Amino acid sequence: MMDMDDFTLKLTNELRVSPLYNELKSKAKELVCRTSGDVSQLKMNIHEGLAKSGWKRSLQNEVYGRLLQRVDAASQNGVHIKEPLAYIRRAQASWEKRILKSLNSMCTEMSVPLARKRPIPEQEEIRSNWNELGVDEPDLSLFRPVYGPKDFLDMLTLLKNPNLALEQLCNFWGLLQLPFPVKSLQQLRQEFCAMTPRWSQVGVDGGSHTDIFDAERVGLGQKVMAADNIALCQQYSRRGIPPSLRMQLWLQNFGLRITDSDRLRYEQLKMHIFKHDLLVDKLIYKDVKLTATNDDQYFVFEDFIHQVLLLFSRDTEVLTHFTHSSATPPKSYIRGMLGVSDYAVIYPPNGIIPFHGFSMYVAPLCFVFEDPVTLYYFFREIYTRHFFRLHTISSHPQGIVSLSVLFESLLQACQPQLFYHLRQMGAQPSCGGHLCL
Repeated sequence: MMDMDDFTLKLTNELRVSPLYNELKSKAKELVCRTSGDVSQLKMNIHEGLAKSGWKRSLQNEVYGRLLQRVDAASQNGVHIKEPLAYIRRAQASWEKRILKSLNSMCTEMSVPLARKRPIPEQEEIRSNWNELGVDEPDLSLFRPVYGPKDFLDMLTLLKNPNLALEQLCNFWGLLQLPFPVKSLQQLRQEFCAMTPRWSQVGVDGGSHTDIFDAERVGLGQKVMAADNIALCQQYSRRGIPPSLRMQLWLQNFGLRITDSDRLRYEQLKMHIFKHDLLVDKLIYKDVKLTATNDDQYFVFEDFIHQVLLLFSRDTEVLTHFTHSSATPPKSYIRGMLGVSDYAVIYPPNGIIPFHGFSMYVAPLCFVFEDPVTLYYFFREIYTRHFFRLHTISSHPQGIVSLSVLFESLLQACQPQLFYHLRQMGAQPSCGGHLCL
């Protein structure tokens, strides 16, 4: 296990290459230039100046956020940090080969390249229509999703622990016959005690006391926002965040600050979209049209989803999450160099091949963030922390496999008659639960 000195050194080195480090240095230089008097007091004056200007709190939030994301490698090393179970690693590798085969088959059948440079007129057209991407309707009838939720569920049902005897498998009544440790209802009640019905929850409770409760929550939320403390913000969020504060407090929860360099990077990603057309662009476009198209009465954010997912597909920063994911980014080869590792490139650049329903990860966030730049960076952050686990095969407690096993376990424990009835009807409970996730 990594001792505290090693961990502190590792964290310090990470902070030195973060954008916050350069911002702190710049602010410290300003304080030095404005400081006059005893040089021996310079260090203390800089500390006080950073604290008064809010930079000390920003540093604390950055450290706290990194501590929360820390991967505990107590008894793990190398590839085992990604996934400790060998049969799960094999299943994920097999699934990735199946996805690549589907994508390559589509390219071969339709004679469509994985990527091409757009002609100048096409570049100008997409540039001028950037805010109306949903209006254009090219013929994509021949394109098909590489896979859908049902295909993924079928793959999960094939998972079997090779160390279990046949008679042990008879103990599993659900669709997923895996001995993953999951929490009981009582354990979940203890973990999520802040959500008890005895306490009012934002957006859930009604009645005459609602206006007073909402006003109290808004007032408290404004104080939390002013404190700019991630730990305090996360504690406050457990009972819900009022809609008027949701955007600011979600950003604070994730320690996300949109800087000028972020906005510059956003524009650079847009230029990549204007210059090059990827096959996954068509998969994204078709998925948005099938799942999240505009509806004047309900959903008017189709263009936002197009923009976010096109940018996301080109963002190589997303690749960092593969260090703690059971998945491996897919690779392609430059034409004529198949199998030559020196000519292998990750495709798409972010390492994520979109599937049917992928756009639904973005859709709910459109109701919260009105600025497309903020929307993009928040989606990237929440995807690389949480969403990627919903479409990769792993034994992680937050992964889709463990969540599905937990769902079946809770349903069997709380509603055994319903569970048995659904099985008798041929409607496996996990099918509905999995498709919802």
